[in-house]
Amino acid sequence: MNEFLKWFFAFISEMLKGYADIVKGFGRGIKQIFNIKNYINIFKEHSQDYSALSWVLSILAIIIVIAIYALIFMMIILGIRKYIRFRHSIVSNEDLLEEISELQRKVLKMTKEKDEIMAMKVAQMGLPAGSGALSLADGTMAAEGAEGGGDAAAPAVVESGVVQTNEYRFSKLIEVDTFYKTYEPPAYDNEIDLPGICENFRNFACSRMHLYYEPKIIWLFMAGMASTKLIILQGISGTGKTSLPYSFGKFLQVDTTIASVQPSWRDRTELFGYFNEFTKNFNETEVLKRIYSSGYNNDVNLILLDEMNIARVEYYFAEMLSILEMPNADEWELDIVPNVWSTDPVKLDKGKIVIPQNIWYIGTANNDDSTFAISDKVYDRAQPINLDTKGVAFDAPDTPPMNLGFDHLDKLFKEAFDKYPISQENLKKIQQLDLWVIEKLRVAFGNRILKQMNLFVPVYVACGGDELDGIDYILATKIFRKFESLNLAMLREELRELCAYMTKTFGKNKMNESIAYLERLQKLF
Repeated sequence: MNEFLKWFFAFISEMLKGYADIVKGFGRGIKQIFNIKNYINIFKEHSQDYSALSWVLSILAIIIVIAIYALIFMMIILGIRKYIRFRHSIVSNEDLLEEISELQRKVLKMTKEKDEIMAMKVAQMGLPAGSGALSLADGTMAAEGAEGGGDAAAPAVVESGVVQTNEYRFSKLIEVDTFYKTYEPPAYDNEIDLPGICENFRNFACSRMHLYYEPKIIWLFMAGMASTKLIILQGISGTGKTSLPYSFGKFLQVDTTIASVQPSWRDRTELFGYFNEFTKNFNETEVLKRIYSSGYNNDVNLILLDEMNIARVEYYFAEMLSILEMPNADEWELDIVPNVWSTDPVKLDKGKIVIPQNIWYIGTANNDDSTFAISDKVYDRAQPINLDTKGVAFDAPDTPPMNLGFDHLDKLFKEAFDKYPISQENLKKIQQLDLWVIEKLRVAFGNRILKQMNLFVPVYVACGGDELDGIDYILATKIFRKFESLNLAMLREELRELCAYMTKTFGKNKMNESIAYLERLQKLF
């Protein structure tokens, strides 16, 4: 055993001498590197016979060496600081993870307490625990029926997924059901044509409301209604953006529902309402009431979103933008509540409300520092109408309002589609223009816009407009508007070529709206 210990001591001692030599060698190396006295002696020994050039080169070499060592020292300092910051972030992350874990434990504890409270409620309602009566397969909640303000201890009865209750959560929609039980529709004018509607409305607005509109604005408005359910009236203040849909509702004797958009609007609840879990009532809005009542009548219904871009349209109107894009109108449904009560309104189908075809959404938009820019997603689905000038007063005969049925208006639109389709010659020119724009500016028209053009232009012509003017308006407001997102400062020459190309293709003094817009872009950028 003693011999082993002697060997092990000698073995370890020899190994440690190696480590000691490494440390000593490293120390000697550092000492040798920074032996300034030795460097001075070497310099004195060799500098006695230096020429001027040798002195300059020697000093330059010394400066370079000092700079290299300073750089190495700085890199070491930066590495140490980065390591310290890295360690600090790791410690902070560990603290955050620990805090998250603690919050998760609290959430689990609160969830357990909530389950215990729900179990107590089930027991009070006379339902067996775990029977699934609170959460049915279709998502209905039986407990809500017992908490609508009545006797909380009374058991909730669920039949075929419907909560049987005596409480009402849709007071306004129930009023609509009651009203239409005895409703008699008015005598609609089914003889008037589109030019007659435009002329009568213009004279009515002038004689009865002292509002003055150019015929073209009314033609554009009617053509917009034929091409899409969302119309955006944009332009400077005081040009009649709000008064146009308001007066049109008065003309049809069906008042326009006005929803004043607020900057705080962030989701659909501001527009359509929401279910209050505390009161067990649905906070209904006038917009929701108008959509619901439109399913009962044959009127032309308008909802005005006043100052629509004072909040982000994509936030509060996103669901409607998706619904209005569905090709099958039978799928136009809006989820209102996730469950079904026996006292729900008649036309509320499994918590969903059908979006009728006889309703349009009209938005007004100002483009200034207080508003948000409207995105391409919204513009592509809407028909913009520019109101940049005030109407000029004129004399008009006293014209009474009228009753216009949606069925008749829809029939007039379809007749216009058949009678005034875009000519093959102009369709070919549009296709050639599309190819030119794709090649030069990398912007395409898109099938949606072409479809809207084929609906917009025939109605515009049927109202009294010119086919090329209708095409021109669609190009300016829905195609060339996209150019604003390009680097126009680098594309001035291409814009000039586009103006020349349109003049050559469509003729001189044609497409004035588009050419004026393109020239304005050249000046702005």
